[in-house]
Amino acid sequence: MLAEKTGKNISLIEADPTSYSKMKNIMEETKYSLVFIIMDKMEEARYSLKNIRLIDKKIRIVLLNQWDDAKIAKTEENITVVYRDELIAAHLYGNLPNVPVVAQNIGLGHGEIMEILVPFGSAYAYRHVGSIVQRKWKIAAIYREDKQILPTNATMVYPNDTLLVLGKPIVLDGVYKIINKRMGLFPEPFGKNLYLLLDFRNDAENALLYLQESIYLANELEDKFLYVRILYPNNFELIEVLKKYESSNVILLVCYDDQNFGPLIEYDMQQYDIGLVLSSIKAFDSRQIKTLFYELKKLVYLFGDRQIYNIKEAVVLMNEKEKMESISSTAFDFAEELGIRLTLADFDPEGDFEAKKMIIEHYENMAQIFNIEIHLEQKVANPIREIERKKEILQIIPFEKGLAYKKFLYFLSAKSHNFLLRTQKHPKLLVPFEASEG
Repeated sequence: MLAEKTGKNISLIEADPTSYSKMKNIMEETKYSLVFIIMDKMEEARYSLKNIRLIDKKIRIVLLNQWDDAKIAKTEENITVVYRDELIAAHLYGNLPNVPVVAQNIGLGHGEIMEILVPFGSAYAYRHVGSIVQRKWKIAAIYREDKQILPTNATMVYPNDTLLVLGKPIVLDGVYKIINKRMGLFPEPFGKNLYLLLDFRNDAENALLYLQESIYLANELEDKFLYVRILYPNNFELIEVLKKYESSNVILLVCYDDQNFGPLIEYDMQQYDIGLVLSSIKAFDSRQIKTLFYELKKLVYLFGDRQIYNIKEAVVLMNEKEKMESISSTAFDFAEELGIRLTLADFDPEGDFEAKKMIIEHYENMAQIFNIEIHLEQKVANPIREIERKKEILQIIPFEKGLAYKKFLYFLSAKSHNFLLRTQKHPKLLVPFEASEG
């Protein structure tokens, strides 16, 4: 028994708990708030429970059930029954390899608190916490090299990190599977399905072509739904043409509210578990749309003059180390899913290739993890002009704050990302990125 007043020395009393009179004398001398019943024999446990209830009907009791009888204390109130076999099984299960560790004695104890190890090649490795869609669950802490990190949106997740996650047990089970399964997950962990945004003010002429490209991509990724959201539907004949492409996994959605489509798009992202948004540069290049998708942390595919089914190479243009690490997993996953070549391009007007050595090593390590080849192209050249000369390529680019919030006099900037939306020769895949603090 635990006395209500803490801080006192523990006293040992030898008495028979099945004796009502002896238990009454003990409990009248000191007021107790909690009673533990741990007995070898079930009948003795029953009598002890009965005696305590006769003395105090409201006192809290914890009873260890180590017998096959599951009915013991079933009708009692203010009692917690702990099952010995479940405790033993839980401890054994927690020591098995490749299983999530669930908190047993914290919270509800139903699996709403879980520890998950991030393996190499995971869809969550080299992601910023803010770029991971956390719906009905949350990363509460990260453990790395015997240190605890309380993450912000800009904290990056690395292989071998242990994530402490909170959420609904059924949701966490799905998160665990995604973290530990790499193959065929694109566009996870940003979401599962695809979303084609068609703004008829800008896209009417190419709407059918964009839809066909999007269906092709959805089919290549397998088991993905494509949701087509039409804005400013001023061409009903075109809508009828597009409707002919509807199927069990291609769904057309029309928005007739020209003023308040922002909340509707945000609702679509959550309702349909969208991971990849497809859009033309003209439709995307508005403050409202860019800001919305940046804040929602979604992958964005921008159509180019070259169609997706003609693309043979994905190019990652060398940038700062943190950005390159952040987008690397998505770049490899995307290239692998589409069966196209992945090239790391180091175009430097000054020829300072030594400064990018650590980035190259990172991509070579990732290539071993994904078991696909990475091609390195180094050249003393202007990166913008060199990319423009290439044919049948797709650019993979960090979707950073500077791209979403266009600055005044951007055309005077020397940064290549300020020119990304000025040309549509090549299609582009924008990968959410948030810079680390400081």
